Amino acid sequence: MKLLVLILIYKFMSTKAGTGFSQNPDATKAGAEAGKKAMAQIAQPELIIVFASVKYDQEKVLAGIKQISGSAPLIGCSDAGEIVTEGSKEKGVAVMAITSDEIDFITASGGAINGQPKQAGKKLAQELKGKTNNKLNCLMMLSDVLTGNGADIVRGAQEELGDEVLLFGGAAGDDFAFKKTFVYLNNQVLASSLVGVGLAGEFAIGIGVRHGWEPIGLSLKVTKSAGAVVQEINNKPAIKVYEDYFGKQAEAMKKEPLAKMAITYPLGMKIKASDEFLVRDPITVDEQGAITCAAEVPVGAEVNLMIGSKEEAIAAAKKAASLAKEQLKGTAPAAILVFNCIARCKLFGRYANDEIKAIKSVLGENVPLIGFYTYGEIAPFGISGKYRQAYFHNETAVVIALGEK
Repeated sequence: MKLLVLILIYKFMSTKAGTGFSQNPDATKAGAEAGKKAMAQIAQPELIIVFASVKYDQEKVLAGIKQISGSAPLIGCSDAGEIVTEGSKEKGVAVMAITSDEIDFITASGGAINGQPKQAGKKLAQELKGKTNNKLNCLMMLSDVLTGNGADIVRGAQEELGDEVLLFGGAAGDDFAFKKTFVYLNNQVLASSLVGVGLAGEFAIGIGVRHGWEPIGLSLKVTKSAGAVVQEINNKPAIKVYEDYFGKQAEAMKKEPLAKMAITYPLGMKIKASDEFLVRDPITVDEQGAITCAAEVPVGAEVNLMIGSKEEAIAAAKKAASLAKEQLKGTAPAAILVFNCIARCKLFGRYANDEIKAIKSVLGENVPLIGFYTYGEIAPFGISGKYRQAYFHNETAVVIALGEK
């Protein structure tokens, strides 16, 4: 859950973007206002991206945007907060309009997840492949993860597309309620579903991945688990990892969400693809001491308790932005898309905007920016060789940059 993911769509002479935001209490008006601002300098958008609070009637939000954007393809999802050029927001509607001569945008649906996330990922990839004759370079995925394993969604799409197609995206939210999320495709509002937009054509891409959390102590082995439920670590109840470090404080975890402590003390899982740990957010603990995480932790995985701070998390976000910028080799950004975990927002509290400022300090203060606070993020650790495999992350800063070849 705690992952920040940033996607930067970089400015070539042929690419242009605009963003808009509204907190109008009327859903239709909020959509129309945000859409109008986003399209102020985009006469004929080729893609509309929307992130919105579930406080609104979702259909009415899209209807308001469509009044402005017309028949332009639209993709998006509900969220746990919005991020725009002006900074971190909540309970509003954020819209980005994009046009490009170099990139073809192809939208598709993986359908309802229905407890079969891997199949949904495969279906999305298959639909996209059937809709373009150009080379598919990237796939942005927006998904519900309350009804399916986010890692399986990624796995299904990756198996179908291979490592040649870079996957990135985020898990829809519902204002931190964890009850029901929505994704958008053109005029449709879909519950518990998966949608995506493929990016085809010839353009450059760069990526940076950082989270800022450091391991504590020796690595431990997961000896019993089922999907996202970690039952035993080193043949002992999983909760003992926290009991060993926090003593009696662990008892409180059985009475209230473990996620409150996990904001600064998540679990980190070692993977072969990167020196970075793959972070997993513990959410709850049951009476037997099993911990339910925000994504899968397989048997045999080596894990560490992690520790972090606001300062380290902000530095990680800035580093991720810098890595992406470096890979563009001088190309100026045209737009920024940020996927940022709601848990990071909770960590920062009233200082959440400091993280967005750090990103903008690297990529430009006035570059159009849109994003949302998620329930998980999708991205590879890099763009070369073994690093291209995508993962479902928590609590990590990911920056993807697109540019002209």
